Amino acid sequence: MASPPPLSGLRVLEFAGLAPGPFAGMLLADYGATVLRVDRSTSSTTAPTPDLLCRRKSSIAVNLKSPTGRSLLLALIPHVDIIIDPFRPGILEKAGLCPTTVLQPLNPRLIVARMTGFRRDGKYANMAGHDINYIAVSGVLSMLGRANERPYAPGNIVGDFAGGGAVCVLGILLALVERGRTGRGQVVEANMVDGSGFMASMPRLAMKNWSWGGERGTNLLDGGCPYYDTYETGDGKYMAVGALEPQFFAALLKGLGLTKADLPGAREDPSTWDDLRLLFTKMFKSKTRAEWEGIFDGTDACCTPVLMQGELEDQGYDQRPIVTLRDSPGLAIAEKTKDDEKEKDGAIRAAKGQGSGVKGSGWEAEGLMPGVGGEEILEQWVGWRRGKQFDVENGGLVLKSNSKL
Repeated sequence: MASPPPLSGLRVLEFAGLAPGPFAGMLLADYGATVLRVDRSTSSTTAPTPDLLCRRKSSIAVNLKSPTGRSLLLALIPHVDIIIDPFRPGILEKAGLCPTTVLQPLNPRLIVARMTGFRRDGKYANMAGHDINYIAVSGVLSMLGRANERPYAPGNIVGDFAGGGAVCVLGILLALVERGRTGRGQVVEANMVDGSGFMASMPRLAMKNWSWGGERGTNLLDGGCPYYDTYETGDGKYMAVGALEPQFFAALLKGLGLTKADLPGAREDPSTWDDLRLLFTKMFKSKTRAEWEGIFDGTDACCTPVLMQGELEDQGYDQRPIVTLRDSPGLAIAEKTKDDEKEKDGAIRAAKGQGSGVKGSGWEAEGLMPGVGGEEILEQWVGWRRGKQFDVENGGLVLKSNSKL
């Protein structure tokens, strides 16, 4: 019998935002935390926010510019463990919610996780930006792209999610460890410039030696090396090759029907790479992806299909919690099947997570409308009910002046 997820019982207030903040909140919710999103007050109850990273969350709408709206939030602070602040520097302070002078005096155990794009110091501190800007000034974007082509941004994965949301959660977990020792919360500062830059530690350090010392797109792991690259197949799909070690390269050649005598020279010699890439390109175009899968599946050639998200969904690929905890797994994402319930391997059961999963199984989300489910959470957390402790005015919750908290 698995123990409850490790964050069970933690209460999180997530100020509504896009991408990294919601991602951090969703990660916490997947491991048992109760996440209450704070949306801006609105008169519309028919349209969800653009945020789709709302798994297992609820929402309250609050007008922070209203004294009674802000009073409701301040009255809630003593009952909360974590706040996720996705705003640009100074926004919480302008709202009268300064973490150090207002929030933490109300709750010394409170952890305030503040996430910005740029660093809080330096010439970009007060500028607007998006993922592409953050990874640009971190130096990471300059490393991404083909030789003799302009840098390209890999979606918003590196900055928003890897260097942003995931790093923010790491900071929260570290603060929870420290709180367990001292009983005190603290402010966690995360930014996507430092986060994405840290993710690039290995290639940055490798720029001082042969493996990443060349121009963009000419190195071992950035598309320069022909045996660490992707190739189009005869049906317009792609295979990914990562045959770096000699034994893996030998298995690749065997699968391709090649011998060392067919090669333009020593694979370690970059001067042969252009010709070797042409040879591999020709070979991979000679068969469909399915045919290559039949050849390479089960081998050590480090050659796999480049699968599309739609293919995975159609094949019933199950989305799982980000990391497996054998004794206290995260909550399941994919809706459980009869086969899942019969699974005897404890490691696989833990990997799939506990519980019944969520609607959409991680492949689709309907979004979360402002105000949905939040009043139930307030009653669970602190016993508040509409008409007693709070009311709704102009689409936002407000604290009743005569309420007994």
